[in-house]
Amino acid sequence: MRSEKVTPINRASLGNRVQPAECEKHGAFEQKVTMLMGKALRSHCPECTRIANEQREAKAQAEQAVNLRMALSRKLGDSLIPKRFADRSLANYLVQNKGQAEALRFCRHYVKTFDQIAETGRCMVLLGKPGTGKTHLGAGMANDLMRNTSHSAVYRTVGSILQAIRATYDRSSEATEASILASLIDPSLLVLDEVGVSKEQPSDFELTSLFAIINGRYEQVKPTVVISNLDGPQLPMAMGERCVDRLREGGMIVVPFEWDSYRGKEASHG
Repeated sequence: MRSEKVTPINRASLGNRVQPAECEKHGAFEQKVTMLMGKALRSHCPECTRIANEQREAKAQAEQAVNLRMALSRKLGDSLIPKRFADRSLANYLVQNKGQAEALRFCRHYVKTFDQIAETGRCMVLLGKPGTGKTHLGAGMANDLMRNTSHSAVYRTVGSILQAIRATYDRSSEATEASILASLIDPSLLVLDEVGVSKEQPSDFELTSLFAIINGRYEQVKPTVVISNLDGPQLPMAMGERCVDRLREGGMIVVPFEWDSYRGKEASHG
């Protein structure tokens, strides 16, 4: 077996020193110079290096977010946010009274602190009269989260979910109940609208389906925003006590919408 001769490093060719240097953008800095095999390796401006690293990291996070959303879109078979609500944001929510201002403040804080929210799975419920802007704020939180962070979000109504699950019972359906549930459990945030919209006792199928979603997200420590025209005491009847217990875990945030409807006015619907 042929052996190769290893040439030791000439330590005399190594050397380090610090010298003053000037950056055109950020001014003076201490430049480290390392001598290696007769060549001088000079450090760059630390501020320029920091900015370049942050830009690379932001680009990588943005690409990761896009890839995740594309994967979720393929799994869902359609957009994460329905076309009707694609333009909703917290910035274009029209505030006309003190209650709306307070509701907007809660929703903005929820999005702003979502990294901490995501660690605990803390849920939020928007409850109260129809036509008071709940849907706008719910969709707005989902949109803002996806536009400004690497998190993913899905907005769905209970009716559309139940309809999609029922459709899987058709033998010609390509989707499965498991794939639909996964598409609602996987996203960072799920906004679940029109809970208890019929105001009638839900069927076992509805309660079982809702629990599978809420419990699945609970087990994965994923936060959920629930929107309903009901008040607090009525919510367990519409969702089941077990679902509400899962939402309460970690300190559920309750935002009441107690002002009159402004549908038909120049304002946000919901």
